[in-house]
Amino acid sequence: MLRLLMLPTLFLLSCNPKAQNSPVKGDDLNPQFSLPKKLKEVSGITLSKDKKTMWVIEDRGNKNAIYGLSDKGEMLAKVPVENAENTDWEDIISDAQGNIYIGDFGNNDNDRRDLAILKTDLKDTAQKTTKVVQTTKFHYEGQTEFPPKKSNLLYDCEAFVEMDGNFYLFTKNRSKGFDGTFLVFKVPNKEGDFEAKLIGKLKLQGGYNDAAITSATINSTKDKIVLLTHKNVHVLTGFISDDFNTSKIQKISLNHNSQKEAIVFQDDKTLIIADEKGKNEGGNVYQFSVQP
Repeated sequence: MLRLLMLPTLFLLSCNPKAQNSPVKGDDLNPQFSLPKKLKEVSGITLSKDKKTMWVIEDRGNKNAIYGLSDKGEMLAKVPVENAENTDWEDIISDAQGNIYIGDFGNNDNDRRDLAILKTDLKDTAQKTTKVVQTTKFHYEGQTEFPPKKSNLLYDCEAFVEMDGNFYLFTKNRSKGFDGTFLVFKVPNKEGDFEAKLIGKLKLQGGYNDAAITSATINSTKDKIVLLTHKNVHVLTGFISDDFNTSKIQKISLNHNSQKEAIVFQDDKTLIIADEKGKNEGGNVYQFSVQP
């Protein structure tokens, strides 16, 4: 079981009948610092290998750049990606070797045919530019219409992780009659053009702000994945590499509703999240702890 130190409520849910409710009380979610004013639409966050730099990106309509921040939110670097356009960058992750990947797979209308994951040569804040050194193109198994019917808009994506030489993508449901369903796809971490294999169909509880997935992160032991939504985090355990239908899901209510778009494990007990800047809210980085 996870114990949330800064948040008020924890309860378990799953498509698996073994799940059970387990509420825990805690404090409200509080911001650690505000993002630089120029970063209004942060869509992903990850850490450098030495964990001294937070790397963030913005989504569609913003610069094709990766921004380096200190642990106090100071802007350390703006590093343009010289050979890529920001079609719709929706998440950024790093692997165990410190390689940085951008998910160019935002697909609000479910009609894109140029989905890709971009591996960069970014290493530190001293770089003036970075470039894409590997492009993993993909299309979704099962998608035959571009776009599908409004009742089947399951092919947007804002969340992925890397595990054992593969990417795992968690889709954002934009269907009419939203019911919390999301798909999990697997793509090899290689140069090329691939069919993303469907390895899971799961459901989160609640409405759109509770259950529409906006980012993901994985712990160092690769046995816990956290999915972010505007109001909650959802912790996946019990999955296997080719079958996420076995997953158990723990839902942690943040008691806080904003356009949260970015999450990363700082360590195996600490999560960092960020939200977009709204009219009267957001534009902050938050930190909270989870413990087994």
